Amino acid sequence: MTAPHEHGHGVAALCEEAVGLYAQALSQGRIPRSAAEEVPCLAGHALLTADPRDDTRLRPVAPTAALAQLLHPLAREILDQVRTADLLGRTLGTLSALADELPDPAIRVVTGQPSIQEAIDAAVREANDEVLTAQPGSTRSPEIVRVALASTLPIVKRNVRLRHLYQHSARYGPGLKAYLAQLPGDLLQVRTTERAVDRLMIFDRKVAYLPANPDRSAALEIRHPALVRYLAQLYDVLWALATPLDDPLPTAGPGAPVTAVQQSIARLLADGCTDRAAAEKLGISVRTCRAHIAKLMHTLNATSRTHLGALLVQSGLTEPDR
Repeated sequence: MTAPHEHGHGVAALCEEAVGLYAQALSQGRIPRSAAEEVPCLAGHALLTADPRDDTRLRPVAPTAALAQLLHPLAREILDQVRTADLLGRTLGTLSALADELPDPAIRVVTGQPSIQEAIDAAVREANDEVLTAQPGSTRSPEIVRVALASTLPIVKRNVRLRHLYQHSARYGPGLKAYLAQLPGDLLQVRTTERAVDRLMIFDRKVAYLPANPDRSAALEIRHPALVRYLAQLYDVLWALATPLDDPLPTAGPGAPVTAVQQSIARLLADGCTDRAAAEKLGISVRTCRAHIAKLMHTLNATSRTHLGALLVQSGLTEPDR
């Protein structure tokens, strides 16, 4: 069996040999398992599955079904925010015939940070109307600010409208302030939200980029009109729920015993999130999250984490904001 590195690339890419073998599987209905072992990227893209009647053979999986598996992490994040990401699969139209897709694929995987940045830079140069971005987390290093400005300043000079969506925690970091200080405000709108989807960039509502794996070493470039339109609609929903940067953040309400951030943490804990998961969703450090939890315990006179969970439900702090 040939090792992945001997095949010439990692499993995140899809080589010509893999495409040819997949086309053979489509035409013949199945292929020998031994043939697929020579092209591991097919398995990495979930394009083959075991033949239930012959364990030495593999059957092809429809591209839409394989795509659904690749997009599942994104769907989970969006579901957390708007509770409607299950509609994502319904917007995936039937992919074109394999021969028609190859010259101009509607969805392709871009691997490696240099290649991802090159693809995004090309989309930046082609943008003429608007650019929509969602950026989770709170930390913006000087290098990230430099790269962001290198992409954004040319857009602004062409009078392209920009909308940036960050998490509330980014308001307190110097990185975002340094970035915004060098941009004119007439074409730029910025809002923040309690929780956000993973990184998302949409150019002229024609092409979108989003991470294809947790470490962001690969990205999906999406040009399928139905899917890009759906992602843009989701962005519009998140934008409508977000708070303009110049406005004060929502509070927990007059007379509330806790802050808005602590109320957010209370809801996440009630949903079963761990300290780390809650911190990631809010874009804060685990240490900061645990400090807020300690304040919640003190405020509610909880004697343990289990006791805290019961008190949170009784207090009504886990109820949605009115």
